[in-house]
Amino acid sequence: MKNFVFVFLLPMLLLMSCKSEFEALRTSNQPEKIYKAANDYYQKKEYDRAIALYDIVIQFYRGKTEAEDLFFKYAYAHYYLGDYILASSYFKNFASTFANSKNKIEAEYLAAYSNYRLSPNYKLDQTNTEKAIIGFEQFINLYPDSDRADSANKLIDEMRKKLEQKSYEQGNLYYKIGQYQAAMVSFQNTLKDFPESKRAEDIRFLILNSSYILATNSIYEKKEERFNEALDHFNTFIKKHPKSRKLKDAREIEKETLSELKKLKV
Repeated sequence: MKNFVFVFLLPMLLLMSCKSEFEALRTSNQPEKIYKAANDYYQKKEYDRAIALYDIVIQFYRGKTEAEDLFFKYAYAHYYLGDYILASSYFKNFASTFANSKNKIEAEYLAAYSNYRLSPNYKLDQTNTEKAIIGFEQFINLYPDSDRADSANKLIDEMRKKLEQKSYEQGNLYYKIGQYQAAMVSFQNTLKDFPESKRAEDIRFLILNSSYILATNSIYEKKEERFNEALDHFNTFIKKHPKSRKLKDAREIEKETLSELKKLKV
């Protein structure tokens, strides 16, 4: 029984001892000792403790030789803990503060990459996605020959596809609920922002169909103008996609549109 109690209590006693040693270190008012311990915790991947100690001495070492290494590890520690908002900020500040550092390029990349890690599902707000794209574009402009430029380009493509999907789904939602004017505007913005979209054919057909339905449901005074707009969208669709799988449907819309315009002129 005594052995059992000893085995049970030993880990707790060791934990309390480690905690008391850590707290004693924090309040020791010995910057050099604290900094060394912070680096030790960093090497052992105990990043939360490393950060806690770096926080205490970071001002003390500002402007000193150790500052560059300290600030770089400080940013990385936040990154490793998944605190990408702060990591991005600290990497960006590092690159700005230590412009001649050998780690500047890596910091610039990780500032953008941290925002990439924050980029959510396309259905959610894409502020961090846009920040990451801007960051990577700036990185590529500054370091076109970097071995990370190719990775940055691939991540930009990945995130632009996400933004495109969000834009497309927004237009599709308007279309499904019968808000055809809003759907047309949204789809046109998608084509403007993503001119090389693989969805371009579908989008232009949905614009055409939306314009036709909108004209059909319009008051008499607006019908002629809107049916003519539908014809314009048909002509654009045919010009851009002459071999479209939706060509038959598009021709049917043209036929109905011309018929409606003929009736209006009687």
